[in-house]
Amino acid sequence: MSGPLPLSGRHALVGGASRGIGRATAWAMAAAGAHVTVLARQRAALAELVDELRAAGHGADVCVADLDDRPTLVAAVSEVVARRPVHVLVHNTGGPPGGPLLAATEAALFQAFGRHVAAGQALVQVVVPGMVAAGYGRIINVLSTSVREPIDNLGVSNLTRAAVAAWAKTLSRELPPGVTINNVLPGFTATDRLDELANAAAGRRGVSPDAIRAEWAAAAPEQRLGAPEELAAAIVFLASPAASFVRGVSLPVDGGRLRSL
Repeated sequence: MSGPLPLSGRHALVGGASRGIGRATAWAMAAAGAHVTVLARQRAALAELVDELRAAGHGADVCVADLDDRPTLVAAVSEVVARRPVHVLVHNTGGPPGGPLLAATEAALFQAFGRHVAAGQALVQVVVPGMVAAGYGRIINVLSTSVREPIDNLGVSNLTRAAVAAWAKTLSRELPPGVTINNVLPGFTATDRLDELANAAAGRRGVSPDAIRAEWAAAAPEQRLGAPEELAAAIVFLASPAASFVRGVSLPVDGGRLRSL
């Protein structure tokens, strides 16, 4: 890549960075020139990632916090912002356990809402002042194609992902010029989370996890599962100056699986 990197001089806070799409996004943000702070609960996994990023010549730091503990989350991210204002926030966290919505408990609903919507709200309220001061801000939520088409046996996840999309669309009308919010909607992507879902589906149906993954791959015109790096590339685009006029959208990255517009 010649010329300035698109995120040179920017600071990206990447959630769920210990594995999967979050980890791939941390690497992609760093490759685009951003200083990256990685956020998750697992200190050891984050420290290993930061060591790897620094060894590759990238600026990187660790922020350990649990999205289920909002006061501690706000305190930890406030310390990050005090040291270095955040210009890019990637709100990414693992989905709730599977199961039908009809069987979901009130506790499961509130925990999922807290982790996805309330935690996102808390993060935005901490980082947006610095974005406004810099005249540059990008907020990207990692959701699911269930925002458009519910996925069977992921009732609580379908509900909360859709709630985040509505929250983001509302914020897209309130945030000032230069500060945008968008969503990416991963299709079936080869991550640990997908392995967990495949194992659960295989157990329910009495088939192998590989058969479930093959079925999911066949549902997309691309005829394969996505790679975390492909999601990361879309996230970096939305974080970049090139996406300055993209605001309040939900971008499917799903190999064409969605049938709705």
